Amino acid sequence: MEIKGKTVLVTGASSGVGAAIAKEMALAGAGELLLLARNENELKKVAAAIASLGGKSRIYPVDLSNPDQVTAIAQRIEREATVPDIIVNNAGYSGQWKFLDETTPKEIQDMMAVPYFAAAWLTRAFLPAMRARNSGHIVNISSVGSRFAWPGATAYIAARWAIRGLTQALRADLHGCRVGVTLYESAEIESPYWARNPGSLERIPKIAKMIPVLKPEEVGKAVVAGVRANKRLIVIPFMLKLIYVQHAIFPWLVQWLMTSTGYRHRTRGTA
Repeated sequence: MEIKGKTVLVTGASSGVGAAIAKEMALAGAGELLLLARNENELKKVAAAIASLGGKSRIYPVDLSNPDQVTAIAQRIEREATVPDIIVNNAGYSGQWKFLDETTPKEIQDMMAVPYFAAAWLTRAFLPAMRARNSGHIVNISSVGSRFAWPGATAYIAARWAIRGLTQALRADLHGCRVGVTLYESAEIESPYWARNPGSLERIPKIAKMIPVLKPEEVGKAVVAGVRANKRLIVIPFMLKLIYVQHAIFPWLVQWLMTSTGYRHRTRGTA
């Protein structure tokens, strides 16, 4: 889908990957950016950066884990702006990577609420109009957690698998309709997430050390290119693509490496 002149909605747009995607969409000629996140002050900063690039944006502070707020903000957007041409579901809960028995029920619920429920609720709100218009594009931002599993990040991984399932099911729902659906997956990205969640970075499997760490700007460029090409799946960097190929041929081997080089539970038992 061509981006120039289109209305693009980005969730989790106040910092990191979301802010980078919004800026790259502006550089690609988006007509207007709709920026959603909880932090109004940070959204204002991103809006100012977009203005400096010659772009136009509106900010919408909202708690995407609250379905009533999602419904209300979607209705407000339709009144004040329009139905988005492109929706980028990027918002993700800043929860620490933990083993399931270390994770509280509230943390499990929160990590499923955002990204999965938030993406489903927001997409659902605009989908009837996108279907009627017979055009649009939906991008769900996830990670290798949608594809693989490793020790010490149980609820996080489960939520990412839910995003992948939502993407594939939504694509089936939209078969024959000119609304594209893209899933983005990558490994480690430079992000405020790690500082907000001390201890999580140490739980990345050692096999991941062979994959270069991405900058948010690289993610933004990849998403723009993926939307333009109507890609079903965006995977970066190249080294990760090679691992995906290996996984397609030897899934058991790649999963064994993820598990065996992963973090170990402090009370791990013996056989």
